[in-house]
Amino acid sequence: MAKMVIIGGSFGGLTAAFELKRLLGNKADVTLLCDVDKFVFVPSLPWLSMGWRTPEEITLPLEKMMTPKGIKFINEEATHVDADKSTVNTKTRAIPYDYLVIASGPALGFSSVPGFGPEGGHTECIFTLEQAMRANKAWNRFLEKPGPVVVGAVQGVSCFGPAYEYVFEVDTELRRRKLRHKTPITFVTSEPYIGHFGIGGLKTSRRIMEDEFASREIRLITNQSVEEFTPDEVRLKDGTKLAFNLAMFAPPMAGVKAVFHIGNPKGFIPVDSNYRHIKYKNIFSVGVAIAIAPPEQTPVPTGVPKTGYMTEHMAKYAAESIASEVLGKSLPQTEPVGALCIMDMGHTAALMKAYPVLPPRKTAELKEGKRFRWAKLAFEKYYLWKISRGLTNLP
Repeated sequence: MAKMVIIGGSFGGLTAAFELKRLLGNKADVTLLCDVDKFVFVPSLPWLSMGWRTPEEITLPLEKMMTPKGIKFINEEATHVDADKSTVNTKTRAIPYDYLVIASGPALGFSSVPGFGPEGGHTECIFTLEQAMRANKAWNRFLEKPGPVVVGAVQGVSCFGPAYEYVFEVDTELRRRKLRHKTPITFVTSEPYIGHFGIGGLKTSRRIMEDEFASREIRLITNQSVEEFTPDEVRLKDGTKLAFNLAMFAPPMAGVKAVFHIGNPKGFIPVDSNYRHIKYKNIFSVGVAIAIAPPEQTPVPTGVPKTGYMTEHMAKYAAESIASEVLGKSLPQTEPVGALCIMDMGHTAALMKAYPVLPPRKTAELKEGKRFRWAKLAFEKYYLWKISRGLTNLP
């Protein structure tokens, strides 16, 4: 029986674990290692920060999901991967593996800018459950004393989507509360232009996003670096100072400490087309943890986003590759992953498709409409139902 350890309990980790068990059954001894005990439906974190969701509505207990599938769950943080000895270390044990899947997600780089972040800094973030819950408290305090709002993404960011969603949701909620006239909103981004998204734009995304921001009277500052955050100002590299009563900024990402030493200079894991480490052949990696080169060098550094849709497909390819090797079969042929996501915009939403995710592409699409927001609401319920039952073979 092949021993398989998976680091991470989000989209990539769960998909890899369930798929390995589905493909190999009793031939796979699967252990899922995660520092949190819940699966969090990350796309709903902006809604949680606005008070439109509760934590209970978007989380699932990992052990309860793993046990019926014969998967061992260890609620501990991976502290170090010894790739030469094929072990994963935690504070309490060393776990041997025949195959390792790194689906750890990122380390968030708040130290990149002075005064950045919710802990020890002056800005909110919505990339984790705890951050979104804290951001909701900040939002409620802000409603008691409305004023300028600044939202954005600092230099080096790859995941721009949550910042876009948050700024549109803030605008929508303030209009519902008839407070929008008291709250100037500014969006600051390291992207060379709005709608770039770290992927070189998507068809007419620049024009559509420019029109959307203009129609909502949200001030745009693009192609910009943040120099410093103070308790009440965002200070940009060009000398611009933006006062705020509420600020939410996306941080840059790097590989987590446990695997940083087997990654590239930023700690992301270099992989081949089967998501196998280019040096260590029994290590695979998926999702945010992997290295993907940007499609172009931008004036202010940006990275490539790795969405849940992309991560799931990577995890399925990785699981299929491991299963093929265990069963003595040839490795499967893989295809470049695409992107399919729905960006919430408060009262409407944008459907974005790209295949492959980086240009040149076979297909690209961006459409806006209220029906896509209904689709996002429905997908949340469907996905939580699907993953709670381990049905990763479903779309």
